[in-house]
Amino acid sequence: MGNAPVRDIRTKLKGLAVSAAIAAAPTGMSPAQAQEVVIGYQMVMNPWKVAIVDGAFEKATGYRISWKRPTSGARTISALASGDVDIALAGSSTIASGVSRGVPIKLFWIVENINDAEALVVRDGTGIAAPQDLRGRRIGVPFVSTTHFHTLFALEQFGIEPDEVRLLNMQPNAIADAWERGDIDAAFVWDPALGRIRKSGTVLISSGKLSAWGRATFDGMVVRNGFADANKGFMCRFVETIAAADAAWRDDPASFAPGTENAGKVVELIGGDEADVAGVLSLYHFPDMEEQAGPAWLGGGAAAALEATAEFLRAEGRIDALLPDYGAVVTNEYVRAAMGGC
Repeated sequence: MGNAPVRDIRTKLKGLAVSAAIAAAPTGMSPAQAQEVVIGYQMVMNPWKVAIVDGAFEKATGYRISWKRPTSGARTISALASGDVDIALAGSSTIASGVSRGVPIKLFWIVENINDAEALVVRDGTGIAAPQDLRGRRIGVPFVSTTHFHTLFALEQFGIEPDEVRLLNMQPNAIADAWERGDIDAAFVWDPALGRIRKSGTVLISSGKLSAWGRATFDGMVVRNGFADANKGFMCRFVETIAAADAAWRDDPASFAPGTENAGKVVELIGGDEADVAGVLSLYHFPDMEEQAGPAWLGGGAAAALEATAEFLRAEGRIDALLPDYGAVVTNEYVRAAMGGC
């Protein structure tokens, strides 16, 4: 009997907490839907990093979000396969590998068309002046990544066999460190490592040029099928939020200049220099929702790019077989829902 008042207080507090949760949830979301979601991101400069720092995704969805940073594409896929991560950013090579291995995920947003934000750079002083000079040289590249895919495609276009160069499997930070020690002669990588090595190197070719030659690469958001099916409202509002972040960049690039709040937030999350943010973002193309849903991307083009990438991965012995239809692992459902206002 002496504990009755305590129980009453706990009951009242619990009721207040539930009421607060209901009030905070976006319209149309029931209290039972409010839950935690785990989202993986990568150390890449893009506008949605500002939304992460601002807590914009939590405000828009009413969900508690745990932000994780897998250290590689392979770890991203493993985390999705195990259910440790629900949604994640991954490069097109990583996505192609995962879906080809049967990981139950779908691509639902093109974070960025990589364009010139990934490049093959040759180190000053190596004497590499033309593609043919790459023979016998040490090239750093993260294996099973978009840059690995484009490295091999570039070598093919240059008439160089892969065994005529020394490809070294290295993560971006390790590439930049090895570069500064003089351990490698060239590298195909993305920012912020790309920015570091370009200070003492020359771009030989970019992913933008290679994509124009017929092998597109991109970074995309993928979601576990089970999570997406059970949380359609969240998915729609997530897309609305990331689309708004991209629009903020497209509408006002100057708002990401050095000294701005946006540049500071990007650097706060992933490091680097505020002075580089706007320049790095200008190397990418961030498709709007119309482009996302249309034939260039989620309406067909992304599936074709994944299939071409999977063919590369199979040739490299990274996967055993291709899917019969890569369109089955790409959806524009949530983009279309967001275009309709959720």
